[in-house]
Amino acid sequence: MFRLKVAALFTVMLLIFTFSGCTSFPHSEFSNAQKSYDSITDNCQLPAISSEDLSSKLVVSFIDVGQGDSIFIKTPSDKTMLIDAGTPEMGERVVNYIKKQGVRKIDVLVGTHPHTDHIGGLPEVIQNFDIGKFYMPKVTTTTSAFENVLKAAKAKKLPIYVAKAGVTLYLGTEIEAKMLAPNSSYYEDLNNYSAVIKITYGDTAFLFTGDAEKESEREMLNENYNLKADVLKVGHHGSSSSSSWSFLKEVRPKYAVISCGKNNEYGHPHGETLEKLSELGITVYRTDECGTIVAVSDGKTVSFFRIK
Repeated sequence: MFRLKVAALFTVMLLIFTFSGCTSFPHSEFSNAQKSYDSITDNCQLPAISSEDLSSKLVVSFIDVGQGDSIFIKTPSDKTMLIDAGTPEMGERVVNYIKKQGVRKIDVLVGTHPHTDHIGGLPEVIQNFDIGKFYMPKVTTTTSAFENVLKAAKAKKLPIYVAKAGVTLYLGTEIEAKMLAPNSSYYEDLNNYSAVIKITYGDTAFLFTGDAEKESEREMLNENYNLKADVLKVGHHGSSSSSSWSFLKEVRPKYAVISCGKNNEYGHPHGETLEKLSELGITVYRTDECGTIVAVSDGKTVSFFRIK
């Protein structure tokens, strides 16, 4: 029975990737689905801002999805991108947050890698919005969360494009958006398949790293990419398996955002990572302390808020 289920899943994935021009992909081991923890806003003291004050700016919302990732981006020309959507239980929260911004279409949808705390809410998103292009790395798992993403995409005849280094994402003429990872076709750890995306607007830049660990960081450094960014979405929820000294020193962010659940069982963010960020003088914002975090760029500076 298990073999039949795996075979069926593989066939569905093959058909979807074939539809978008992809015909083969490696397997990867998958760790147990990670739990979601609903964060409670703490004494973060971020100033509040209304949606009306965010027009003609680049707005990056690090949505509080507990122990998981979800980042919604809206450009000055109203192009939109969603990177991940937390666990299945968080899908509705992500959808509601985006709908409150008056959004009907997501121009670019990215599932950074097929761990449940990143892609679990994607079916809800796919069902509720028009989707322009949908990207995921070329790797499969046998989880129900992954299978449900494939079913949702198939139901809307939505092709899945390969997320990999070198892919350019169109988010309007004023925005430069490019994938910097993954750089290899096979990793032992599924986290290293994470799509890493850099967005540049004017003199400001954001780097979103999914769960990319030190192996992927090392590959990006070896490729001599321009990793400099004002804001770094810290890899793997602040785990010590990410955020190497060499990577952080190359990115040189002013701000770091850590997406994690309050009192999560993994101990994220790890003290080792927090010490590095502190030693480098980086201002850190955490969803387990602040709830949803909103970064706003006018092309020259970046400011942080919470939505009223």
